[in-house]
Amino acid sequence: MESIGVQTKSLKAILEEKRENRRVLVLYANYNTQHFLIEQQEALHMQTEQLAERELDVIALVGYDLPEPDRQFLMQEPFRLLPSNNFQGWLIGKDGGVKHTFQKPVEPTELFRLMDDQSM
Repeated sequence: MESIGVQTKSLKAILEEKRENRRVLVLYANYNTQHFLIEQQEALHMQTEQLAERELDVIALVGYDLPEPDRQFLMQEPFRLLPSNNFQGWLIGKDGGVKHTFQKPVEPTELFRLMDDQSM
């Protein structure tokens, strides 16, 4: 799993690099909801085989550590992050499109079902 805080590239550039090759789950939490982010990461960490099989990368973002250009990028279509959002997740297909949006942590089995059903 990646943490954008240690990346030198913008989120937009990272997503563009992964397009057509990898699916991406982008997770965002503000300071007060970091526990949701940790909960989601821990649940996914136990599913490394399933993540690899589905070519899914996870990018975790924390509001206070998010560079302003990345915040602005997430506030635009198709992400539509609102400053009031506490936790948000976006499942992005290999075509670069947002396939599903989450407002709370999602069970890995549900996430995998969504990917398998949509053949994304």
